[in-house]
Parts: sequence; structure tokens; C-alpha cells
Amino acid sequence: MSFILLLAFLFFMGSLTGWGIELFYRRFVSQKKWVNPGFLSGPYLPIYGFGLVVLYLIASTEKYISFGQPVLEKIALFLLMMLAMTVIEYIAGVFCLRYFKLRLWDYSDQWGNIQGIICPLYSFLWSVLGAVYYFLIHPHILRSLEWLSNNLAFSFFIGFFYGVFVMDLSHSTKIVLAIKKFAKQQQIVLHYEEIKERIGQYKESRLIKAGFIFRMWMDKPFYRFLKETYETTVEKISDVAEDLLSKK
Repeated sequence: MSFILLLAFLFFMGSLTGWGIELFYRRFVSQKKWVNPGFLSGPYLPIYGFGLVVLYLIASTEKYISFGQPVLEKIALFLLMMLAMTVIEYIAGVFCLRYFKLRLWDYSDQWGNIQGIICPLYSFLWSVLGAVYYFLIHPHILRSLEWLSNNLAFSFFIGFFYGVFVMDLSHSTKIVLAIKKFAKQQQIVLHYEEIKERIGQYKESRLIKAGFIFRMWMDKPFYRFLKETYETTVEKISDVAEDLLSKK
């Protein structure tokens, strides 16, 4: 089995599994309701896909970590996983914040946070996730890769996933670019979770949330929708600015 197919399979599994984890976490822990955890319409979170790839690659380097003490070797491995995942989270957060003017998550209320993008608490949770991955998931991943090498026909479904993923990414990126354009004109930073929650109250947004396929039939561009919504609620500017759009 080629190395590229291996990585594609891991990204596929990580993106789907991560979306499921975030979905149930938001439903039963953080927001207490069903919320699509990503900016894409489909059931996948790319950051978890990249994360699984990185965790697999790091776990595969275990044989090169040698201190003569198995416990220290495991600790070093988990710290390396924590560092790698924190870097991925930081790069993704900074990219969306600086390029799209969009904050996908906010740790500003957490101790020791850096720009509200990363914080010690969630870095520690990444190390815990790394340990969980190593002991409970990595063995299954190895068996899954062995199964895939013996059932290459399954690669058709991986290809189908990437076809849908690319289409979804294309349409969602257009919406994010519209948000960026609006945010730049208003000189604000948008909080994506707040936007999704409030936009759901509008008729046009129901098409947006229904799925990327329906976006092709929207009766007005998303940027125009944002602009008209903002302009027609001048009397509620503070409420819209804080609850719908952003915090300066």
C-alpha cells in the first residue's frame, strides 16, 4: 500500500471521527445542543484529520525515542504529541483569524492563553488525547491499515469522500470569503459560532445550513445577505454587532 493512500485513509478516518467527538461534546458538555462543529457542511473536521496523521507518524517514531526508561519514553512521546497538536491548532487558528478575520474558537477566558487560540488547559488535553490514541486507538489503526492493504477496493470510498470534501470545501470557502470581505469593511473580527447561531434565524441561512448542494440555488449571494442584514438592523446595531457578527 502506498504511503499517500495510507495518509489519505488516516485523514479520512480522523476527520470523520473528530467531527463525531466534537458533535457529542458540544451536545452534552459545552453548548448543550446539537451544533455542527465545523465551518464545512459535511460530517468532517480537517484539523482532526491532520491530527490523526500527525499522531500516527509520531507514534511510529517510538522506536527512535530511547532513554532506557519505558515510562520516560512514553512521557516524551506524549509531550511530543501535545506539542505537535498544539502547533497545528495554533497555525489553523492564526490562519483563520488573520486571513479570514474569523475566530473559529476562543480560549480568551482560559488561563495562560495565547491570542485566545491556544492555552495550557487544551494543550494538556491534547497530551491526554495523545495517550488515549497510543493505548486505545493506535493498535486498531495498525490493524485497519493492514485490512486496507488487503482490501484496496475500499479506496473507492476514500476517493468518494475526497470528491465530496473538495466540493464542500469550495462552497464553504466562498461563504468564508464573503464573511471576510464583510468583516474587513466593518473592521471587525467575526466569531463563527455566533454567526452560525444567529444566521439560523433567517430564511436564506436555512439553505446555507442545509448543505453545500443547496447553496447553488440561493437567491442572493451570501455577502449581499450579510450586508442587507446589517444595514436593515441599524437600530439594533449593538445587538447585531455582539450577537450576530463580532466583538471588536
